[in-house]
Amino acid sequence: MIDTPVDRLERILDAAQTCLLKHGIRKTTMEDIAAEAGMSRPAVYQYVRGKQDAYRRLSDRLYSQTLVRARGAAATDGTLTQRLDGVLAARLGARNGDLVAVAPEQYRAFEATITDLITATIMEAAPLGESRAREVAELVLALGRGLEGEPDRARLRNGVALLVAGLATLMDGASL
Repeated sequence: MIDTPVDRLERILDAAQTCLLKHGIRKTTMEDIAAEAGMSRPAVYQYVRGKQDAYRRLSDRLYSQTLVRARGAAATDGTLTQRLDGVLAARLGARNGDLVAVAPEQYRAFEATITDLITATIMEAAPLGESRAREVAELVLALGRGLEGEPDRARLRNGVALLVAGLATLMDGASL
């Protein structure tokens, strides 16, 4: 099997993620990333400019993967509650305070895209208009942020169900 440049970059990003989970960004060194990737430090520097660059690229990869899962959840045939819960479940996997600190611009873009996705999902299910749907989407995300540390996702699921039930009440009891 040929080890391509793309394969090596992926190995470096996998190593950066492992080091992030083990040590956090501050305590991780390029030597740690290189050792975890099974490469020399000079070889790693051929693919990333340094630790910050590696973590920015890792952020991009994680956010891209999360958006694929979130879009899939939004496109399912389930109820609005199930679809929104799926989007939030996907989003929970991408939240890492260390990565947000290293790549705040990527995180803001990611959150804006998730907000747009939730807005579109709500608009598809309920004729609220874009501004009202966006307001509800922001509430859904605020709920998700508030319950990020919960070990059991049941509270998040219940919160989404309550928000959707409130929407149904606004829509004269329409089933969402």
